Amino acid sequence: MATKKQDKEREKRKRAAVISAVIAYMQAEEAAMMQARAAAEAEPAPESAPPPSMWSMSGRQDAMHLRNLMQLKAFHGGRIR
Repeated sequence: MATKKQDKEREKRKRAAVISAVIAYMQAEEAAMMQARAAAEAEPAPESAPPPSMWSMSGRQDAMHLRNLMQLKAFHGGRIR
């Protein structure tokens, strides 16, 4: 059976192990954050594409509308309710 002195020593060792594990985890997280920050600063931001013109949006909308009408005609046989 363990004595009180041995129990206190065991508790001290457990506490030291837990504290060292937490410190190691925090250091690893900090290193990962520093690497991510350095990588983000190193690569330039990609150029954004210009916004689509109103003419191209209108053309796409007309094409989608035509497709919808063709599907209605195919499914309902030309008679739309």
